[in-house]
Amino acid sequence: MSRAASTLRARHAVRRLSSSSSASSAEAWDVPFHRLQKQRGQHLLTNPRVLDDIVRRAAIRPGDAVLEVGPGTGNLTARLLASPAARVAAVEIDPRMAAAVSARAAALGLSHKLTVTTGDAMEVEFPEFDVCVSNIPYAISSPLIAKLLFGAYRFRAATLLVQREFARRLVGAPGHGERNHLATNARLVADVTLLMDVSKAEFVPVPGVDSSLVEIRMKEEDRPAEVEPGIGLDEWLEFTRVCFGQHQLQQRRRRQKKKRWKEKTLGTIFKKEEIAMELFRLSRRAEERDGSGPVGGGSDVPRHDGDDVGDGKEEEDCGEVAYSCFSKEGVVAFKERIAGALQSARLDKERPSRLSNDDLLRLLRLFIKRGVHFH
Repeated sequence: MSRAASTLRARHAVRRLSSSSSASSAEAWDVPFHRLQKQRGQHLLTNPRVLDDIVRRAAIRPGDAVLEVGPGTGNLTARLLASPAARVAAVEIDPRMAAAVSARAAALGLSHKLTVTTGDAMEVEFPEFDVCVSNIPYAISSPLIAKLLFGAYRFRAATLLVQREFARRLVGAPGHGERNHLATNARLVADVTLLMDVSKAEFVPVPGVDSSLVEIRMKEEDRPAEVEPGIGLDEWLEFTRVCFGQHQLQQRRRRQKKKRWKEKTLGTIFKKEEIAMELFRLSRRAEERDGSGPVGGGSDVPRHDGDDVGDGKEEEDCGEVAYSCFSKEGVVAFKERIAGALQSARLDKERPSRLSNDDLLRLLRLFIKRGVHFH
């Protein structure tokens, strides 16, 4: 059978399945799974009309390479294979599911269009793809989207089914109380759109929350190396990580005190001694890397050349927040730089979730001008 004929057969099969099933009926597949692993987010989307709608909204073009993360038993995969896509690459952590989706492609006569990789999506290297279409496990939503957006991948768009609350945060505009670290960074490189909501009743087993379909459309296929001339993307990513409490020192503190970071102002965040010390260390390294001191000079930008090493120890021997390697005067002067930047930007009393990317970028410029670096 030719490839064109097998593709046509698959499309007819999907149409028959959709037309013969009610909106609430389950997608049929004859591979028995006695137990789904909820800890891996195995909630299978079974409504044919919703599955068809996802593929339609993904707007797959002839010849596209499609990436699917977490195909399960292949309910969505079957429709992706029947689309104009040239090939589909599926990444599945559960060997049982990987075998099931491979068998399903074979039953449709479309094995030649499918490649299945068994492994953790956060650890495996994805093949080249044009679009990503997935019902992704809730637990990896944030790190997976970060991997797609800021990894070495060139793609046009990702159409993803995620937890509804997560989707609302992801599309949140500046001033939205739930806007978070990932949403801030996503807006730098992509446009995020809410496409539709999906009830939890459409899944087996039924999860505890509803879902939403979002589209992440890249502004450019290539990841930019710089946010703007003189400010690298890595510097921006580390800066926003601190602002939104995603730095490892902050996360440790959050676990200990169980306080919601979004309630903290930028002034409160940057007053933390462990954060100031970590930035002090990073800024020293940046100056050594560049072969120069802080940019801008002047009395409001205290230098610390030669006066911030207390006992001759190498910087690498210092603990994460220890003061023993630096003079007290050097640390105080550096903290004054941080406070000066916040006051100059008039953002010390603002919460990060309330600020636009332009506001945050303006603050980052002032930090760098005063010799405060994040990478």
